[in-house]
Amino acid sequence: MGFDKRLGIFFLALAMVYGLAISIGYAQDFYRGKNIRIVVATTPGGGFDAYSRMIARHMGKHVPGNPSFVVENMPGAAFMIGTNYLYRQAKPDGLTMGNWIGNLVVHQVIGKPGVEFDARRFEYIGAPVKNHDTCVMSKTSGIDSAQKWLSSPTPVKMGATPPGSSAYDNVAILKEALGVPVQIVSGYKGTAEIRLAVASNEVSGICGLAWASTKVTWRKELEAGDIKVVLQNAASPHAELPEVATSVSLAKTDFGKKLLQLGLHDVGAITYIYSFPPGTPKERTQILRRAFQDTMKDPEFIAEAKKGNFELTPVAGEELERVVNGFFKADPAVVNKLRELLK
Repeated sequence: MGFDKRLGIFFLALAMVYGLAISIGYAQDFYRGKNIRIVVATTPGGGFDAYSRMIARHMGKHVPGNPSFVVENMPGAAFMIGTNYLYRQAKPDGLTMGNWIGNLVVHQVIGKPGVEFDARRFEYIGAPVKNHDTCVMSKTSGIDSAQKWLSSPTPVKMGATPPGSSAYDNVAILKEALGVPVQIVSGYKGTAEIRLAVASNEVSGICGLAWASTKVTWRKELEAGDIKVVLQNAASPHAELPEVATSVSLAKTDFGKKLLQLGLHDVGAITYIYSFPPGTPKERTQILRRAFQDTMKDPEFIAEAKKGNFELTPVAGEELERVVNGFFKADPAVVNKLRELLK
């Protein structure tokens, strides 16, 4: 390599370091003394809210200027109201970060009414965990395995938030792919309300709950044996659920497996999305992406997560962006079936 080329590389590297220093200095000036809102598009008391409040307690120290983070719940229409707000109304200034559910990307792809956003335009920050979806039944339902559910002579009442949420969508997909007998009882505002419905025997159980969330929000009931995981909806079993059947192992057709792959497995990687509104300055997006990843590696954050039984399998913002864009290239036949199921 000639001297001139080495000198050119040196000056390029120097310029990059200088640019990064300016960016960090600018961020310190911008974020110092500010509040960053995390708008959680569902009710308090569930997994999304729990993760967001834990992140809010630690993320500020990883952002230059050390801003404060505050959580604001904006529930309604199965995450739709909060997500539409983030896209259409929130200022793209790097001070409002939304926490919403990846199922809504599928709903955009299938053309569901109510979607007022283009998921490809959000600025993705990251996700704290890949969703390992589960179906949980109460002890009083008498169903303690997937086989008992499949052989039930009557439809099993499953609590759900409205279409667009994992609690509704996942049961609808499982009914088609596996043939489980089910009656979807929708209209609950959030999973916290469904847990109360399960406890009072209004419904027998719920699907669409991440194992990470289930073991946190239903910890006492699991330990007491009042509820049990009867099905897991991921490509492979979770290490902590080796005896629980996977839905894909029970699918009878290749098309059913494709339906599970797109509707459940792929969504799992993007379930707990954190993003900025479209148009947020790229340098602020990059700063928050780095801060999010640093938070996920923060010993104090990890210790709190472990104490609270939270799982951490972080997904970087760049990866969220790639997976979201992939949904818009999916098999049209599978997309059409999802459109039919989730209409």
